[in-house]
Amino acid sequence: MDFPHNHSTNFPSPSSSSTSSSTARQPPPSTATTSTTDNDPMHSWWESVSKQRSRILSLSYLLPSDGTTLSSLADSDRPALSLLSSPAAYSLISSALSSPTSGSGSDPFCQWLYETFQSSDPHLRLLVLSFLPLLSGTYLSRIHTSDSSSFPSFSGFEAVLLAVYSSEVKSRSGKPLVVQIPDLSQPSLYHAPRNKPADDRSRQSVGLLSPPLEPHLAVKSTKRAVIVGTALDCYYKQVSQMPAWSKLDFCTFAAAWAGQDCPCRTKLDGDDLDHHESGNGNSNGHDHFFRKDSGFSNGTRSRDGDDVGTEDDVIKDVVVEMDNLGINKEDAENLEKKGVRIPLPWELLRPVVTILGHCLFGPSNSQDEKDAASIAIRCLYARASHDLAPQAKLALQSLIRLDKSARAAAKAAATVVANAPSNANTPSKAKKPEILLVSK
Repeated sequence: MDFPHNHSTNFPSPSSSSTSSSTARQPPPSTATTSTTDNDPMHSWWESVSKQRSRILSLSYLLPSDGTTLSSLADSDRPALSLLSSPAAYSLISSALSSPTSGSGSDPFCQWLYETFQSSDPHLRLLVLSFLPLLSGTYLSRIHTSDSSSFPSFSGFEAVLLAVYSSEVKSRSGKPLVVQIPDLSQPSLYHAPRNKPADDRSRQSVGLLSPPLEPHLAVKSTKRAVIVGTALDCYYKQVSQMPAWSKLDFCTFAAAWAGQDCPCRTKLDGDDLDHHESGNGNSNGHDHFFRKDSGFSNGTRSRDGDDVGTEDDVIKDVVVEMDNLGINKEDAENLEKKGVRIPLPWELLRPVVTILGHCLFGPSNSQDEKDAASIAIRCLYARASHDLAPQAKLALQSLIRLDKSARAAAKAAATVVANAPSNANTPSKAKKPEILLVSK
């Protein structure tokens, strides 16, 4: 690997230069001066902005452009956040990561990502994490393509993934990632058990999400899913701060990772629709995309109702579904270019499902993000059904049902608003003028 942890690079970060200067023999500064500098918020802010400007300016020399776009972003008060919200900058960086020659050990952009993540500035680390879906998606798709030997090397991608993985190993300190499973026999703020609970603390159940992590210096095939999945766990910690384009990239890759041999991704929607229509005749706001007569029930009928084979391309159907959901057609067509079918062990699928859950129900997410996540979870549900993975199938089925109920509630609310009587012609009483009492 061309990026060891102790490395010398062509673009040294500001932290490395400060560290090297501090090792020289110099008279120690006074305690009062040091404490005043550390506690000065203006000094800390300016130091952070200086680091961000330095890294963004170094990036402007790497990307094939006139440099004016990134240079103008570096001059803002929040350089890293300005870069996150810039569509032009995203287009430049996305092209660099998607280039056929990207990801090698000599890739300068991967080297920039690696060095930037080593910074202690949280905004710079957030900037690197925002490109993790595109980096990991490109890396995994190239690894598992039939012509993977045509690519020069993947050490650049792997160096960035190992840097993120190592930071998570350090933060967990050798402890597993667990979750407390509630015991319904014990009282809580939300319920009281019918029977008198037994005071038995040993009954508390703990679920293991991730075992203790081991440090790795290289990405081996047997540890690839753990390393990428752990990096996605780091992404999930900051997912609420990620821009929309980053989460849309993740959803499109997740849908493509599910593969092309699972046309039963809408089976759950069709089964629930049959149940609702035979029972009370109600249907939710998402079912009209998946009716049996709409061409999306089991992959045996097209959008126009013509018979087609069950081997239809799932990704092309996803493009049609995303077009029906109202997502930008150009973004939907990009699904055909992003990602291929890859192995999905639980170590990788668990963080994928967790991130998709946020994309689906995050309160600040746009409708495009929710629709893209809705397509992705259905594709992954079909893949889990095909692979006979009950753990993944249960989690994805829960997300689908929650999505269906949320869309049904949104449709019902929209119907109530649309059918509300208009009071435009209703006479109203004249409002009495307000009387303000002023004391002398």
